[in-house]
Amino acid sequence: MSRSDDIRAAALELFTRRGYEATTMADIGAAVGIRGPSLYKHVASKQELLAQIMTTTMEELLALHRTAVVGVDDPTERLRRATEAHVRYHARHRLEAFVGNREIRSLTEPHRDRVLALRAEYERRFRELVNDGVAAGRFHVTSARLASFAILDLGMGLSAWYREGGELSEDAVVWQYSDFALRLVGALPHP
Repeated sequence: MSRSDDIRAAALELFTRRGYEATTMADIGAAVGIRGPSLYKHVASKQELLAQIMTTTMEELLALHRTAVVGVDDPTERLRRATEAHVRYHARHRLEAFVGNREIRSLTEPHRDRVLALRAEYERRFRELVNDGVAAGRFHVTSARLASFAILDLGMGLSAWYREGGELSEDAVVWQYSDFALRLVGALPHP
């Protein structure tokens, strides 16, 4: 891990545990063994760290989404794969999801607009998957937007309770949640 990676990881952990406002640059420096003033050789500000964490998270989610659906024509399989990528990311990056949801209020401009634009793009991609399924007669929803928000909440909510090594494996949760997403859009018959 590089020094920048160590700093980002420390900031992420502290933002999760203490919150953005309660965390100081001195706290971040102490967590990585760097005095506060020396920390500025590696990072411009606490705001830059928060923006980097949140922007990188959204960019990674968008890239995973693209990879999940590329070359797949079937709307049901596209939604399943996109949901699996979404849920798996949130299982593996719980702290990023937590900070991303809780600290959006702490972002200043232009960072806030950038993160909100990335979030809107991500939601739009899920909404398009739902709309494609509706157009193909495979999904049955009254609001593609509401369905996309519900699917996104599956992954985001997971970050609050999922723990590696817990009762359910990551694969089991990913499979079950993708099944839930398909049921949300009416793609699977209810038992």
